[in-house]
Amino acid sequence: MAIGVAIIGGGIFAREEHLPAVQASKDLALKAIFSRSLKSAQSLSTDSNVDLYSEDSGSGKSFNDLLERSDIQAVIIALPIRIQPIYIRRALSAGKHVLSEKPIAENLNDAQELIKWYNGSIDCKRITWSVAENFRHLNSFQYAGEQVHRAGRILGFRVRVHSMVKPGGKYYETEWRKNPSHQGGFLLDGGVHYTAGLRLLIGEDTVSRISAYTNQNQRHLPPVDTVDASMKTKSGATGTLSISMGTTFTGSEWAIACEGGSVSISRSTITTVFDGKEEKVDIQDEKSGVPPEVRKWGEALVAGERNEKQIPEEALADLEILEKMLKSGEANGQPMDCNLQV
Repeated sequence: MAIGVAIIGGGIFAREEHLPAVQASKDLALKAIFSRSLKSAQSLSTDSNVDLYSEDSGSGKSFNDLLERSDIQAVIIALPIRIQPIYIRRALSAGKHVLSEKPIAENLNDAQELIKWYNGSIDCKRITWSVAENFRHLNSFQYAGEQVHRAGRILGFRVRVHSMVKPGGKYYETEWRKNPSHQGGFLLDGGVHYTAGLRLLIGEDTVSRISAYTNQNQRHLPPVDTVDASMKTKSGATGTLSISMGTTFTGSEWAIACEGGSVSISRSTITTVFDGKEEKVDIQDEKSGVPPEVRKWGEALVAGERNEKQIPEEALADLEILEKMLKSGEANGQPMDCNLQV
């Protein structure tokens, strides 16, 4: 029997990614949508079988009213970074399974406090909290990670993700993104995808130490839009991670050098060089990775389990790398240790 689910949030990502992913899942049945305004909730769905809740809908249509419904067992929360933990706590306290969007919180202190509260106040075996990170569900990255593991000890890596976020873009014109109250601005919102991708590729040889420099190239992208970091893994391998949302450079590069060869990703093409032999394999991703992410969440709920790729500790490790990059940048490159990697 399908799990009754509600989507919390009426933004772009909920509309373009979460809604179709829920509708495509055989294990999930969309029952309700909540957003700050009724207009926003209506923008997600006009299906008469989906009930709409909002802060301006009056009596009986609040978030608390939604949480009281016994036919809704789970919620997907896609709200601005700063307020999301409030809704996570309220939903879990009401006995609802939660899939919350990345990042897990706006900073490590809040994230660790939230995890501690969850483990101490909620029956974690009965009520699950998962954190969404669609990069962990990209076929290309999963395949590349397997090839890195096959290639043996990591010798080094370089990751570069560069773009220009311009005024007028659909994500930029979201008020909480345009005028961020959270650290890093777009670097936090988008950057945790790239730290998650790096972590997936290097596997158990986790990042242990980081030194970074940051800069704000574009006035419209406060507080910083660029970070360049040098990293060391626990085995001693070194590498770089460069992220910019405000540069005229474009494109991305993901490359891992291993004892047995190298592995790189360019769009959907994975290139391996083992024993001097180059091989290119095209691995198609399922859209953004959100459809399999939501589908596997639903499958785990029906099975009474949790998806290990979605545990809060994974999202905490993504955030730790990003925050340590930003903090090191604030301290003019001072090295920062990573102690929360899994």
